Amino acid sequence: MQLFIKNTHIVYEELIYKVNNIKILEYGLDLEYSFNEFLKGFGLSSEIAHIIWLPVPMLLVLVAAVVGVLVTVWLERKISAAAQQRIGPEYAGALGVLQPIADGLKLLVKEDIIPAKADGILFTAGPILVLVPVILSWLIVPFGQNLLISNVGIGIFLWIALSSIQPIGLLMSGYASNNKYSLLGGLRAAAQSISYEIPLALSVLAIVLMTNSLSTIDIVNQQSGAGILSWNIWRQPVGFIVFWICALAECERLPFDLPEAEEELVAGYQTEYAGMKFALFYLGSYINLILSALLVSILYLGGWGFPIPVEIIAKFLNLPINAPFIQVFTASIGIVMTVLKAYLLVFIAILLRWTTPRVRIDQLLDLGWKFLLPISLANLLITAGLKLAFPQFFGG
Repeated sequence: MQLFIKNTHIVYEELIYKVNNIKILEYGLDLEYSFNEFLKGFGLSSEIAHIIWLPVPMLLVLVAAVVGVLVTVWLERKISAAAQQRIGPEYAGALGVLQPIADGLKLLVKEDIIPAKADGILFTAGPILVLVPVILSWLIVPFGQNLLISNVGIGIFLWIALSSIQPIGLLMSGYASNNKYSLLGGLRAAAQSISYEIPLALSVLAIVLMTNSLSTIDIVNQQSGAGILSWNIWRQPVGFIVFWICALAECERLPFDLPEAEEELVAGYQTEYAGMKFALFYLGSYINLILSALLVSILYLGGWGFPIPVEIIAKFLNLPINAPFIQVFTASIGIVMTVLKAYLLVFIAILLRWTTPRVRIDQLLDLGWKFLLPISLANLLITAGLKLAFPQFFGG
């Protein structure tokens, strides 16, 4: 009898529930299982349900990225208008919300022009090489414990590797255009990316050092102990500032948009582009901005974590921590919190664009090599020392 009670207790401790064909785990929802169960309800086998599931994650990423870009473009127009005491988009839908769609349709139907002496293959491949790595990077962004596309163990390293491909596309576009302004813009993009990618990687390495993992899931879980007080921004304030500056430079946002400085290079590497090829550059830029904001929220602002620990919420509602309602509530609030934190950072990036002047190319390179690189390296060494001295606070 005691053995039966013990086994029953172990099964209960697994905290796995089925509610209306939704699998609820101790740490949130399992989307793949829920999708497969839904299809099995129509008589499909497990194998066919799994095959149908395979393209779904990528479609979800594309939809989330495109919707995020539409929202960000609208915010950019409205915030810039407010900063300059204008109204901004007003007539295309309520409050101008359809203006980004109108812009996209306009670029979609414009003529695609390739300069006569340009390298056609490289000219076409450049925008694709800029956009694809940014979209693939969304695969490692978690919106909850199981709400991500691919939980690879080296998620944050994969993002750094993919982000280093984008400058190759920019340089390729500038070189293939057979235009001196375009070539200078591509060279600037490559130099800027190399200058800021190193301090950015060192800032991430300090977080990895505290977490003992490269997984984005583990990084967020490490910040879930005491609500807002356990966020990495309190233990890595210098790393947070360095990472955010480097992220803005990687996205080529003002004051770091030297590769496309209009008063110097016409439009930089995208001078000769028109139509959808031109749109792909802007699509990649805005997707990269949203991705950077999401990663800042994951690395430093607790990701999907609510400022109030879920245990306190469960106690306030008089429900056990393993109750299905608490689990669904936690998964839902996780998505909201991740997006909310990311768009707060997007708002700051937009404000910076419309309130700060552009730096010179020598100032940009000096900032990266002479200031951010030694600061991020010192931050990493100090983090390693604090980890040894205070392992309970810095991830022993």
